[in-house]
Amino acid sequence: MKRLVSLAVLTALVAGCIDNTGSNNEVAGYGYEGFAEEQLVPTPTNLNNDAYLMAAAPKYYIGSAYKLEDVQYIPAEDLTYNQTGIAGIIPVELNGSKTSNGETFDSNQMVATSKTLPLPSIVKVTNLDNGNSVVVRVNNRGPFVNTRIMDLSTAAAQQIGLNGTAKVQVQILEQQSIAVKNATLGATAAPAPVQEVAVAETPAPAPVATTGGEYSVQVSAVYSEDNANAQARDLASYGNAVVVHEGDLYKVRIIDLDAQNARRVIDALRSDKGMAPGLLKAGKWVNADSI
Repeated sequence: MKRLVSLAVLTALVAGCIDNTGSNNEVAGYGYEGFAEEQLVPTPTNLNNDAYLMAAAPKYYIGSAYKLEDVQYIPAEDLTYNQTGIAGIIPVELNGSKTSNGETFDSNQMVATSKTLPLPSIVKVTNLDNGNSVVVRVNNRGPFVNTRIMDLSTAAAQQIGLNGTAKVQVQILEQQSIAVKNATLGATAAPAPVQEVAVAETPAPAPVATTGGEYSVQVSAVYSEDNANAQARDLASYGNAVVVHEGDLYKVRIIDLDAQNARRVIDALRSDKGMAPGLLKAGKWVNADSI
């Protein structure tokens, strides 16, 4: 059943979320750094041919792991993302503010927020109350309310009959998300033919010695065990890369590191792979830049 929220109640809720000490894009808890929901069977979709959806962004942003209200969030690329949860509406007061990846928020565009997806990503959002769907561009962090998985712009909310909050299914569109990432990173042009010449191969990074230390570096958390295993093999040169199965997720971690080697791994993954790894100390999350 849909829940209707009066204008007065909605205004009060928005006001209660505003941090008057922050910047404009912090209104109602947006612009910082979802929950592991049940995975649903993907359904086919046709992408709305909107040039804005696929336009290059000012930057491609993932961000570091962070904690909110004792919940740990680990932004990461996850092309199998398929979750359900409660969605709300982004306050129109944010019009003109900058998003986490440098775009300008416009409530008339088909955009949305996410706690963990790369910015920008393209996703299909389905209102499970009525079956209506919309394709949106995820371009900001949030909402930082643990009861909601995503918030939509006014235009996108109207498209699916969302008035207040409703349960939705959020499915990443893999090919479109890869395309908008490549456009943002300037990787859409085909590489020019290269003549075969003898060149020295770039050496792989030297393996990091595992010391039985108390630190672990987490690289990703995905639903696909095969993807996790493949990524662990790819990262073997950085240390003891393993896959940890927790709930519905397979988490790729480089384990048994002391503080010095954990720092080296984090720096190497950021520079070599463009990743945003998280850090655990004795099994508890800590700031990745605390060592």
